Parts: sequence; structure tokens; C-alpha cells
Amino acid sequence: MKVLKHITLLLIVLCSGTMLAQVKFEAKVSKEKLGINERLRIDFVMNQDGDNFSPPDFSNFNVVGGPNTSVSNSWLNGKHSYTKTYSYFLAPKKQGKFTIGQGSIEIDGEVYKSQAVTVQITKAVQRPNDPYNVEGVASENIHLVAEVSKSDPYLNEAITVVYKLYVSATTGVSNWREVENPRYNDFWSQKIETKGLKIQNGTYKGEDYRYVVLRKTVLYPQKTGKLEIEPLTLDITVEVPTARRDIFGGRHMAQINRTVSAGSRTINVKPLPEAGKPDDFTGAVGDFEFNVITSKSELNASESLQARVEVTGKGNLNLFQLPKLSLPSSLEVYEPEHNETIRTNLSGMQGSISDNYTIVPQYKGKYPIPSVSFSYFDLETETYKRVSSGEIIIDVIEGPVNNSSGDDHLTTATGDKKEVTLSSDQFAFIKTSANLKPIEGDNFFKSTGFWSSLLLPLLAIPLAMVYRKKKEERDADVFGNKIRKADRLAKRYLSEAKKALGQKEAFYIALEKALHNYLKAKLQIETSDFSKEKIEHILLERQVNEPSVKEFISILEHCELARYTPITNVEMKQDYEKAASTISIIDKEIK
Repeated sequence: MKVLKHITLLLIVLCSGTMLAQVKFEAKVSKEKLGINERLRIDFVMNQDGDNFSPPDFSNFNVVGGPNTSVSNSWLNGKHSYTKTYSYFLAPKKQGKFTIGQGSIEIDGEVYKSQAVTVQITKAVQRPNDPYNVEGVASENIHLVAEVSKSDPYLNEAITVVYKLYVSATTGVSNWREVENPRYNDFWSQKIETKGLKIQNGTYKGEDYRYVVLRKTVLYPQKTGKLEIEPLTLDITVEVPTARRDIFGGRHMAQINRTVSAGSRTINVKPLPEAGKPDDFTGAVGDFEFNVITSKSELNASESLQARVEVTGKGNLNLFQLPKLSLPSSLEVYEPEHNETIRTNLSGMQGSISDNYTIVPQYKGKYPIPSVSFSYFDLETETYKRVSSGEIIIDVIEGPVNNSSGDDHLTTATGDKKEVTLSSDQFAFIKTSANLKPIEGDNFFKSTGFWSSLLLPLLAIPLAMVYRKKKEERDADVFGNKIRKADRLAKRYLSEAKKALGQKEAFYIALEKALHNYLKAKLQIETSDFSKEKIEHILLERQVNEPSVKEFISILEHCELARYTPITNVEMKQDYEKAASTISIIDKEIK
């Protein structure tokens, strides 16, 4: 009986020890139902120390804080107590019922998982009317506003969006980060650089506030109808006063994270009127001047002159095509060189665009350049306007005379018609060296080919051994192969871009891939790490000149924008040459 009593006691002790050693890993939330304007705290708690903690995917939430780690290790009445906690603070993205998945931790070589947790997100809840309620004060004193210059513009009329962050005098902001950036679908967009954040005084809904301008963007709508401007969303660290005071009577400030959004804006884009639209209208909207200018009006045959077709003014300068010169076929004309001098500010694009033609007359005479017209839609009068250049006469003073019977004949100064003078080079070139070969060939035995075929296989054996050794070394160089592959891809895509000239979408996709693979090969960075800031930082670190870096970044940005804007073949050719030239310059400068 006594033995049985001892066995029972031993079993109880062993069972108690086993229960005390049992591992616990669980997830706890601060609340299971909350408003979309509230924050959720989730704690992953374990009673033994572990490694390799892996949180679940918070896809329906923004992580505004964490992970924060806390450890509690205590002895009470001879009993050991240990708790380790990983905490996250989450902001809901939308309303609904969402499940937060399992977290995992490795303890003593085994992986433990927490249970999944379901929370209900409701519409925004009313804050308590406590003047020192931290959440309430932050919500009522921080406002992000998108100010749009015009809500009903015409197609291709410039509008501006200015994002302002308003903060009350009792509240402070220590830092912020952009959570969602507007993409401006169906708009041509240009971001205006803001150098430094200047704090200004203003009013919001009749109350005094301080504000800073965070971003300025110029937009040109490319479609008619109702277009949506996506919201800008920021995660902000806000400093608000609390009910606590320090020894000098000043209030303690508490820091909390808030997510603020400017909200989406709807723009109603009006189509340009059909009444009175000229046949040669190509989409120019604004206030423009038009000129056709020649570098000279008198010259000799075989000399060259420049003819410049130019539009200057204010409007959507790089979103329409310039009219083409119509010249007599007897004038030799080269593909025009397109030039742009454009600056963009809050009132839109200003400057000039031009096509420069190089013209070379071959014969003596007077050549008329017919009048060229340019049409645009004037926003002030809301009517179409046409500007004509007037006819220009090119007088070729000296040179051979050509008088063809066709419509494109050349007229001399006296008006007499002359017969066409034939060139003295009227006959095909006759070969003076026939390079004849004898009908009967030499014997193969003991010839050069004979000895070559006999000795070359013997020489090829050591070459094959060297080649095989080099190939094995090359195959083992994983990092080098990765760089070489990226270099080959850059050359291939650059070649594809050249072949795709004239096909906008295919051209800019290939050009962008070529630039990215060049960066992979030269900077050893992955596609996932691509950002303009990082690329610029690394190139400057590698001692590349700043103008070359700026040019490379501008080409990348233009590749992104070009898919959504009208682009001419000349512009595509210029982009290709600019990319190839910049890559070559960086290749020489990079260290």
C-alpha cells in the first residue's frame, strides 16, 4: 500500500512537470471589432524563448508600428515565469471582416504556430469628446488636402494639383511617409520640384492652421469625361498634448501614428468643340506663336541652308505634332532635327519646340517654300485659331541649270526654260580587272589545304583542353555569369529597341529593359532594388559625373511617360541615340 502511494505521488509530480514545461504560443488582439479610423494592436506571446519569428501577412492592414519586442522573466515563490511578446500596431485599409493568419516561431528545434484571428472593421467611429484624448486630438488637428486649380478643364488644358498638410498650433508632426501615391491614369503629368518644406500660416474651414506644401503636380487630361485623381495617403507621426504635466507645469506630448488621405477628386474633362475645328488641327491647346524661318534666302547650288518650323508660347507643347514643310522635289531635304526648350511650372508648359530642316539645292533657280499653317485651340477665347507663315522664296544664284518637263521645274532669274543637262557619267562602270581563274585546278596532295587539314586537328587538342578549363571556370563563376547575362540582355534589348523604332510601345519597353539590364551588369543590383534615388546614389558613388547621372535618370523617367503621350519617330530616334550615348559615357566614367 505504501509503495502504491509513492508511485502515485511520483506520477503526479511528473505530470505537473510536464504541464509546466508545455510550450504556449498564441496571438492576442486589443479588440475584435473596431472602426476604420482606429488602430489594432496584435501581440504574439510565448512562454519560452524562441528564434526565427515569422509574422503573418497583414495584407488588409498598414503596419504603422512594430515589431516591438518585450521580455518578462521572473521568479515568484520559487516558481519561474517567462514571457516574450512581439507586438504590431495595424491600421485597417478598408471595411469588412478579415482574418489575420498564423504567426510561427521556432522553439527548441520545433516550429509552433499561433491561431488565426478574425476582426471586424466597421465604418469610422465617433471619438470621445475629451480635449486630451490622444486619438481624437490627432484626428481633428491633422488634415491632408488636394487643391485642384480647375475641375472642368478642356481636353489637353493644364490643371494643377497642390497637396497641403494642415496642422493646428497645438499639434506637431515629426515625420511622415507616403503610403499610397496617385498614378494619374489618363493624364500626362509633371511633378514640380519643391525645394525644402516652408511652414506657412493659413486657414482651414475658417480656423487658423499652419501648413506645408508637400507636392505640386501639373496634369494634362488625355481623355474626355469624368476622370478620377487617385488620393495621396500618408502615414504620419503626430505629437499631441496629454493630460499629464511635467514639474514646470508644461504638458507632456504623446506620439501616435495616423494615416491621413487627401481623398480622390473627380475632374470633368470637356471635349474640344467640333464647330470650326480646322482640318490641320493636331491637338495644340494654349496660346502660341508660329514661324517658319530660313537661315538664308540667297545661296549657290550645293550649299546648304536651314529652315526652322517653330512654335513658341504656353500650352501642351510636347503633346502635338508640328506641321511639315512642303518643298519642291528637286530640293534635297534631310530628316528634320527636333528640338524642345520647355520649362514646366504651376501654370503649365512654356517655351518652344521646333523642327530644323537641312536643305541643299542642286540647280540654279528660284524655289518657293509654300505657306505653312498651324492651328490651335485658344483657351481664352475658346475658339480655334490658325497662323500662316507666308511663302518664302529661295534664290539659288549660281549652279547648273535644270529644266524638267514635270510640275516641279526650276525657274531661272530670266524665266527662260533650259533643257536638262545630262551628266557625263552616263555609262555603267566597266571592270578593268576580271580576276579570271584557270579551269584546271592544282592537285590537293602536298597543297596548303592538305597540310592544314593534317596539322590543324593536332593543334586543336591543346586548344580544346584550354577552352574546356576556361569554360569550367566560367561556369563556376555564378556571380560573373549573372553580370555577363545582364550585359548580353542589355545589348539585345538595345538592338530590339533600334529595330522597333516607329512602334512606340515595343520601342520604349525594349529601351527600358536595356537600361535596367545595363544597371544590373554594371552596378550589381537586382530589379527589386531599382529606385531612381538608389541608382543616382550608386552612380555618384562610382564617380560618374552628375550631368551623366541626371541624363540617365531623365531617360528612365521619359521611358515611363512616353507610353502615355504622343511620340514622333524623330523623338524615338533621339531617345535611342541619347540612351546609347549616355550608356557609353557612363561606361567610360564608372569605377
